Amino acid sequence: MKTALLFGSTGLVGGHVLNQLIQNDNYSKIKIFVRSSIELNDPKIEIIQTDFKNLENHREDIKGDDCFFCIGTTKKNSPDKNEYKRVELELPKQVAQIAKSNLVNSFVFVSSGYADPKSSGDYLKFKGLVEEELKRLNFSKLGIMRPSFLLGNRQEKRVGEKIGIFVFKLLSPLFLGPLKKMKPIHSATVAKAMIKIANENLEKTIFESDEIVELTSS
Repeated sequence: MKTALLFGSTGLVGGHVLNQLIQNDNYSKIKIFVRSSIELNDPKIEIIQTDFKNLENHREDIKGDDCFFCIGTTKKNSPDKNEYKRVELELPKQVAQIAKSNLVNSFVFVSSGYADPKSSGDYLKFKGLVEEELKRLNFSKLGIMRPSFLLGNRQEKRVGEKIGIFVFKLLSPLFLGPLKKMKPIHSATVAKAMIKIANENLEKTIFESDEIVELTSS
């Protein structure tokens, strides 16, 4: 029986990862790292109230078998450039580095379609830079998820994203060949693929949106 480490359990993808891990018999413990105390009553769950600005204090907590990283922010929620960079770039890199030093077997990261360390935009650039660091760390198993627009019920309202999803849904039948990776994808599908990657021996490490769908349907 395995121990899962989950960062971002209250988010769109992370919430589904948590629910699916609870139902998964491969895991006897799920450590969730959260900023503030939350009420969750399940014998598998260990809630770790985390100071994300001092992760070294939690080095002993970041021990287990599979680490799932689903934390992300927006420019709206983190208008300060330094804070945005800390959450999107420095935080996932530091969690991965500690996990690797603690011999965590697998690391599965929610990146983004078109992530690129040379991108002119911070969001895609930071995702790309995290991907590069994860490859360098050489985990036994690595999963990099590059979903398109995520479908699901967010706690926060993102008007621009809702419009984008509506338009992309309408255009989805036209997304053929290389454009298939632009189709919107349900957050529960991403979560299912993340857990599958951690529990199977797959040759791939980077999964575009359409490949995530294929992975969960096989």
